[in-house]
Amino acid sequence: MNRIARAAGLLYLVVIVTGFFGLAYVPSQLIVHGDAAATVLRLAQSQTLFRLGIIADLACNTAFLLLPLALYRLLAPTGRTAALLMVALAAAGVPVAFANTLHRVNVLSLLGHADYLAAFTADQLHAQVMLQLEAYRQGLLVLGVFWGAWLLPLGYLVFKSGFLPRPLGVLLVLGGLGYLADVPASLLLPSYGASAVADYATLPASLGEIGTCLWLLVMGARLPAAPGRQRPEIA
Repeated sequence: MNRIARAAGLLYLVVIVTGFFGLAYVPSQLIVHGDAAATVLRLAQSQTLFRLGIIADLACNTAFLLLPLALYRLLAPTGRTAALLMVALAAAGVPVAFANTLHRVNVLSLLGHADYLAAFTADQLHAQVMLQLEAYRQGLLVLGVFWGAWLLPLGYLVFKSGFLPRPLGVLLVLGGLGYLADVPASLLLPSYGASAVADYATLPASLGEIGTCLWLLVMGARLPAAPGRQRPEIA
């Protein structure tokens, strides 16, 4: 069982690292908010970094498809129904995530040298690039529903498992609720994205997921010791 725990931890680590690189680092280096021309210039000058961001997206989505399967094997004894729900909610978002990455691939096409691009003026081309980037961003907002929903059964299972710290389960549930609240708030309140609440709504999810990843990698699946007895390890 410890092998399964550490495999799950490794997959979680891949999701976290590639997710941070593709979703946070790459946009921070290439996107100039409110300036299409500057954004297109950066993209044209740093296409390798942008392509690495796409590869990170694909790696993250693939690892995220495998992660709930590993977690299911680990946590199903705690609650099979909740574990099945966790897998279903996580897997449902993966096709959406892969489809969303196509918007980034389309940006590469717009930055290319195909003959049909000559039909666009510079401003039209810039607008098309920004439209694809905005569609990708909106796709991430939709994905927030799945990212939040799967954390609820996962947090419950972590809390009840006995071999993972209960505070991690609480953080995962709070983070899941934060994601689920973030989506309608972003759609209904135009100023929500610039608010302090938006900056912290999903922070519990980040803390819970990183903590769970590190615990699985370092500690594996170990039951707490009973009073007066040596702590057993799950066989």
